[in-house]
Amino acid sequence: MELIFLGCGTSQGVPLIAHPNEGLDLSDRRNHRTRSSVHVVLDGLHVQVDCGPEFRLQCLWNDIRHIDLVLLTHGHADHMMGFDDLRRFCEMRGGHAMPVYTTDEGEQRLRTCFPYAITEKAISGGYVALRPLRMPPVLELPNGCRIRSALLPHGSISSLGLVFEEKSSGKKLAYFNDCHRVTDEALEMGMHADVAVLDGLRPLPHPTHMTIDAACEAALAMRARRAFITHMTQLVDYATWKKKLPAPVEPAYDGLRVTL
Repeated sequence: MELIFLGCGTSQGVPLIAHPNEGLDLSDRRNHRTRSSVHVVLDGLHVQVDCGPEFRLQCLWNDIRHIDLVLLTHGHADHMMGFDDLRRFCEMRGGHAMPVYTTDEGEQRLRTCFPYAITEKAISGGYVALRPLRMPPVLELPNGCRIRSALLPHGSISSLGLVFEEKSSGKKLAYFNDCHRVTDEALEMGMHADVAVLDGLRPLPHPTHMTIDAACEAALAMRARRAFITHMTQLVDYATWKKKLPAPVEPAYDGLRVTL
């Protein structure tokens, strides 16, 4: 299994000018963050998680050449406003719709923002076509791999917590982004993950996201062998927090590739 961090920031995560009080070193490229998104390859099958505003550029920078299906964790703009840029990947499917597994809220947002794309086949060559599907508790993939899901609280809505299980290697990846708490169900689902990716917005409390401390607690509670913080604001300097975080937790950065 391969995990590619296309982006690990938020809409507040890429300041043009760093305020001295924030301690963010913009000479370190690992502090230049686009909106959170990952690409997961399980036994050759390519799964894209979220398509934010920089999705097209993220694909170019990370050499993403194929997508079999997309998971939309929730319908907020920083996770879905790049869906129109799936058009090239749809064209490679002969114009047939890209399956998008999501929540009820995520589907509603897709239909509202991209009504022209909700069709079984693109209206013309080079256009995007999307087929929204409800994410089941366990998604059985054609190659024998699985993706498990649980709803995580994210303010007034729910976000998908995801656990990827690769058949050939037996490796497990937990992806719990955009939530203010990891539920007991999700913790159990991600227990003993080889890699866990957790929402760690900033050191300070936030009403809809976990703090860095809360993310570390969740990683330790599920006994993850390795864990990464994502969805970080400008209050998180990579080098500073790399030294401060307890093992096995570390900050992620755009372009990071992890082989499980």
